Amino acid sequence: MNYSQEEMLAIAQKFDTTGNIVEIKPLGPGFINDTFIVKTKGEGARKYILQRKNHLIFPDVPGMMKNIELVTEHIRKKVIAEGGDPLREVLTVTVRKPETMSETEKADPSGHLYYKDANGNFWAMCIFIEGSVTYEKADTPRLCYKGGEGIGKFQAQLSDFTTPLNETIKGFHNIRWRFEQWDEAIARDAAGRVAGLQEEIGWIESRKDEMLDFWSKVEDGTIPTRVTHNDTKISNILFDDKGNVLCVIDLDTCMSSTSLNDFGDAIRSYTNTGAEDDRNLDNVGMSLEMFSAYTQGYLSQRKSNLTDSEIEYLAFSARYITYEQVLRFLMDYIDGDTYYKTAYPEHNLVRTRAQYKLLRSIEDQYEAMKDIVKEYAR
Repeated sequence: MNYSQEEMLAIAQKFDTTGNIVEIKPLGPGFINDTFIVKTKGEGARKYILQRKNHLIFPDVPGMMKNIELVTEHIRKKVIAEGGDPLREVLTVTVRKPETMSETEKADPSGHLYYKDANGNFWAMCIFIEGSVTYEKADTPRLCYKGGEGIGKFQAQLSDFTTPLNETIKGFHNIRWRFEQWDEAIARDAAGRVAGLQEEIGWIESRKDEMLDFWSKVEDGTIPTRVTHNDTKISNILFDDKGNVLCVIDLDTCMSSTSLNDFGDAIRSYTNTGAEDDRNLDNVGMSLEMFSAYTQGYLSQRKSNLTDSEIEYLAFSARYITYEQVLRFLMDYIDGDTYYKTAYPEHNLVRTRAQYKLLRSIEDQYEAMKDIVKEYAR
């Protein structure tokens, strides 16, 4: 639903900003959350980011906001100890004004981190980092390296974080749970498409055992559980005007899982020579040059605090995450396109085939990928 300027102002004024709010404008396309930039004027004036959090995607917004507070405060202490600038090198959550909170909200451990309006929508605010630069695509080896450095730095700062985090999205990257969904979708055959997809279904079934074998190592602790970002695209890293990493943003998906998920997802998106939904499969493949650049940047920050098992399965994580995405696109197509937005009737099938082509390219270059990991992990 749309909010008037008066309603937006009333929401923004629930938060403890400096200066007087003089302007609220939409910022970005808002694929999941609705995002606004808030400008203030007067003593201590600065800009803020105000977001309406999508509680359909994130059903536990209070838990999500508590995760963000815990993670950012941990990083903030590291930044201050190293003599850095905590207002630029870590996301700063803006809390509620105490006088705008009910006694129930004050008693809630995360009540100071968000505002729930009369329509049931959740709002949160953080400080806008001035002079920061973002990129939509890592289209050069140098930028790919810096992306790896940014995610590696984020994980390294949290390598000694031990507080359990809330699960904000059920079963995220848990392939055992995905297979339960998959089997149900096949049995349901909601859109009547299963009969015509035997080849594609075979792609999933033939790799089930090795994917479950990998995940079992996470379940039994052979591969440790850490803080993961879970949305490692380059646009979620802020840089300064000289190209240096400032911090990682968009922390809504921060949860406890294996660090390898973040690495694998980054490789899936950074190294693809085609589009995620490319109709021309000749365009699609994994660039080994981009893989090498990202891996070098990532391990420049992480190699000292990764275990031997994490190093061993780093390259495999790209196969795992890309396989999972093939499964999810195909499963949604079988279900009648109920999860991903589609632009035409066979969009999810096109996505499935493009991601499978990427998976095959990763598999074909797997031995070279492992050699690159070994080189930069020394």
